[in-house]
Amino acid sequence: MAIKTISYAASDIGKHRSSNQDSGYSGYQLFFVADGMGGHAGGDIASAITSQRVALTDSKYDTVEEAIETLKAGVLEANSMLTGTVVEHPELQGMGTTFSGLLVHRSQIITAHIGDSRIYRVRAGEVTQITKDHSFVQKLVDLGRITEAEALVHPRRSVLMRVLGDVQGDPELDIALHDALPGDRWMICSDGLSGVVPDEVMAKILASNIPTEEAAELLVGEALEHGAPDNVTVVITDVVRPTVKADFEPGAHFVGSADHEVVIEERKGGKILRLFNPLSLLELLQSPEDPAQYAPESEELLEKILAETRRKLRWRAVRITALWLLFAGVMVGVIFGAYQYTQTRYFVDVFDGQVTVFQGINEQLGPLNFSSPYLVSDINIEDLPQFQQTLIERSISVESLDDALRLIEQLQDGINE
Repeated sequence: MAIKTISYAASDIGKHRSSNQDSGYSGYQLFFVADGMGGHAGGDIASAITSQRVALTDSKYDTVEEAIETLKAGVLEANSMLTGTVVEHPELQGMGTTFSGLLVHRSQIITAHIGDSRIYRVRAGEVTQITKDHSFVQKLVDLGRITEAEALVHPRRSVLMRVLGDVQGDPELDIALHDALPGDRWMICSDGLSGVVPDEVMAKILASNIPTEEAAELLVGEALEHGAPDNVTVVITDVVRPTVKADFEPGAHFVGSADHEVVIEERKGGKILRLFNPLSLLELLQSPEDPAQYAPESEELLEKILAETRRKLRWRAVRITALWLLFAGVMVGVIFGAYQYTQTRYFVDVFDGQVTVFQGINEQLGPLNFSSPYLVSDINIEDLPQFQQTLIERSISVESLDDALRLIEQLQDGINE
């Protein structure tokens, strides 16, 4: 079945970053997101170099095998470029990037993935996550040792087992082949979206009939609404029939770091790489602000992260218990204080047919009574004139105990007369 695509890429620096480490690409047949890591040490350089190299594979191919091999070779060559760059520029040591992309081949889609940027597909209103994060917390989720909810808040959720760049060994890409149907919507995003915007909000926008560009901008906007602690990049590709008319012209569009040229600049002591819109030297010397980091997969680190999870859960339980105890203590204090205040108040009413001074307030909350007889007088309510009986049966509030006692005395004097 013949198809065509309508796509759009959007990226934002977020609210807490001084540079955009993300890169995105929306092309003719190829669409991807690369999320750089290494903070000021070169995350933006890594994602830009990778994006600009892999974008060269954006073409039509005779066979699906050729398309897969060319895309894979482009990603691996980008990885070699990164490792070579680190050798020539030691100040960039530790830089790397994720890569998640899709290449359209006739009526099929090839996905390539490494890291924790994600690919989603919407089909018939159902949103499906196509890729799986290459992170230690995801590994623990897969092993059933922590839950998805625990993974979302884990302090090591940004430790990745697989990335491109200055890492050990050759990168291991996840390559998969999918059918492409008219009506499908594909989204690629950095964790600045998937790790910030709630799944239900993201799914609602993706599954709607909102146009491609508007959907991408809305998703970026949602990330900003939710605080945008990281850079956020979204690439949306809609699959439509060739006969569908749309005001869209395909082209090679970069966003984020890849939209700028990587240049070599002479500095005292050697040469450094920078983007054409460079960071200042002061920023380069700052500590990395991106929490993402690479660590080779090992049982030792898995156990360490699992132990951290258990400690975090224990401390969370302790904190929750302490907060509830504190809340309960405050409530008890408030209730006790309120009760104590009520016991400074007095009113005159009837108790067992006798005019009585009550301590407290004439209110009741369920089984709780906020008053009790303080002084039962010798005055029988029936010995009083009718109007006084009515007033007392409705209760008479007084300002103090002395006022209550004076009222009793006046009533007694009235009877004696």
